[in-house]
Formats: sequence, structure tokens, C-alpha cells
Amino acid sequence: MNPRINTVDFNERPFIAIWEVTQACDLACVHCRASAQPDRHPLELTTAEGKDLIGQIAQMQAPVFVLTGGDPIKRPDLFELIAHARSLGVRVSLTPSATPLLTREIVVCLKEAGLARLAVSLDGACAATHDAFRGMSGSFTRTMDAVRWANETGLPVQINTTFSRRNIGEIKAIVALMESLKITLWSVFFLVPTGRGKLDDLLNADDFEEVFSRLYSLSKSASFDIKTTEAQHYRRFLLQQRIAERKQGKEEVAAGKVADVIGRAPRGLNDGKGFVFISHTGEVFPSGFLPLTAGNIRQQSLAAIYRESELFRKLRDTSKLEGKCGACEFKEICGGSRSRAYALTGNPYGEEPCCAYIPKRYTPPAPAVRKASSLHVLQVA
Repeated sequence: MNPRINTVDFNERPFIAIWEVTQACDLACVHCRASAQPDRHPLELTTAEGKDLIGQIAQMQAPVFVLTGGDPIKRPDLFELIAHARSLGVRVSLTPSATPLLTREIVVCLKEAGLARLAVSLDGACAATHDAFRGMSGSFTRTMDAVRWANETGLPVQINTTFSRRNIGEIKAIVALMESLKITLWSVFFLVPTGRGKLDDLLNADDFEEVFSRLYSLSKSASFDIKTTEAQHYRRFLLQQRIAERKQGKEEVAAGKVADVIGRAPRGLNDGKGFVFISHTGEVFPSGFLPLTAGNIRQQSLAAIYRESELFRKLRDTSKLEGKCGACEFKEICGGSRSRAYALTGNPYGEEPCCAYIPKRYTPPAPAVRKASSLHVLQVA
């Protein structure tokens, strides 16, 4: 386990740093926040700039560093970057796309370069659903192959699943599929309607609670850990369930988990608060789903942007939260998705649009006021 995880001051350094090494990708995923394209951008960070960024990550001592895309395998210097990170003591996770570029040989080379975890996506319990999600036939089979190859080479595996209207009907089968795989972490994403993600695919607040219930139930028996992305209110749900069980004397001891060398974040992580995203051109964002830039590492250091930019400082200040998030007694451990609030209202400090909980000291606005502030979606495509 990483000894630094419980000592991270979110005002000083992120727990998770994600570098989008490229937006190039051969898939056309229906929910892609980046609206990825087949070709690499000419202004991508160079190998030298990438190594400098990795050095900054090492200096900030961010416990989790993720190389994402697009498809990172599209970068010819990928193995060099991973090896460099490893030489500086930075544990690296990678999220490749399940295309013909992802071969057993590539998985072996990733392991040899020093990769700490391979994260692949499964968005359906069957090929038809997953491949439709990803816009390429054969993606489901390639993903399952990648999991098997990683298991064979001793490379820890993480599965990423994005829930939306397109696959919520398969949740029971998806859970069963996760239970059949040898993985260390199931990272469950909840759609943010940005990029190619559409408002019509967004789950409602009651749907979120249903997924939360299934995740909590699974967490008691699964051999792997479970985390959520852009569903910060799962922490509120967890706390409520544990308090209720404790009162009833039914609190259960979680099952033993597969060893995870990277570790988990302390409670309270949110967009810009323990989380930083660096784009393929060096732009720094609070999240890959919150398209508000705070600067560029070509002009400023990552530490300066993360610690001193007005955007990041405000996002870490829970007194800036509005609506029921601002009034919520769980705001210090939750805070709601700032990305989803922005996507649906244009206000990154607005209330989480997909949370069913009503805070104890909160009085909802009158219907006329709520109608006047109708939701809107900011979308690239």
C-alpha cells in the first residue's frame, strides 16, 4: 500500500493526477468526454515536456498518476514515459483503448516498462452492448483478452464502467461479470453530458441511488475494491448505510480484497480538490469532465496552477457551493459533481443535478423559481 495516501493535503497536492497523453483514438465512444479523433494533435506535449511533467508529478508526490487518452498506445514514446515515471518512483496506471493496437506483446512490454496497473473499459455484459458503446465491433473480446493477458503477466487490472441509459438495464449482469474477473478495482463512472455524452443518456437521481445500492451490496463480498467517478454522493450513501447498520447491530466486515499497490483516496476528493487533469496540449483542468482551464504547464508549473489558481482554490472551498449542496451536512465528504453541475447549468458551484438527498436544513426553491432556472447542457457534439 502507498503510505502517502492518508497524508495528502488537497490544498498542496492532488491525490490523483491524470495526463491525457493524446486525443488520438480509433474508437468513437458514445460518451467520450474528449470527442477523440483518429490522428494525433500537432501541439501535443513532446517527450521532453512529458518527462518534465512527470518530474513535477514526482515532486508533488501525487500518489496516483494515470496516463489516459484518446488511446495512449497511439504515442510511440509511451514505454519511455512509463519507464521514466517508474525511475522517479511514480506509480503509473494506463487506460488504453481496446483496439487491434492492444496486443499481448504490448501488455507484456507495459509490464516490463514498469506499469503499475492496466485499466480497461467494460460498458456492457455482452459484446453487443459494449461494442455499441465503443463504436467498434470486437472491442468487448479485445477487452476480455487484455484482462487475461494482464493476469498472465502479473499486471494488476482495473475495470472502468460508465453507467448511462444505454446500459443501466444490464447492471445485474455487469455486476456478475465483474465478479467473474480477476481485478483489483472496479471504477464506476457516471455519465457527464460533455463531449459526445448526451443529456438523453444521463441517469436520474433515483437511478443513481439504485446503482449505489448495488455497489454497496457488492462491496461486502467482492474480492476487489469499488470506487465511483463523478458520483461523489456515493460517499454520502455509504455513510448513511453504515450508520443505519451500526444502529441495527448489523454492521458487516468487508471481505478480504486483492492486494492493491496504489491504494485508495481519502474521503472528500472532488474536481480540483485532490484531482487534476492535464490535457494533451498542457492545459490544466480540475477534471477531464470540467472544461474550465486554470493555466498551461508550458507557461506555469503544475504546482503553481493547482495551488494558486483562482479556479482550483474556489473549487476546494465548500463555502462556494450553492443550492442544496451548499446546505448539505455531507458537503465535506461529498460536494457533488462539479462537472455535472457545470454541464447542466453552466455553474460549477451549483448543486449536483442527480442527487436525490434533501439536506436537513434545506428549503427547496418555490416551483416558479426552479422553473425560471431551467437546466441547459454545454456540449461539443
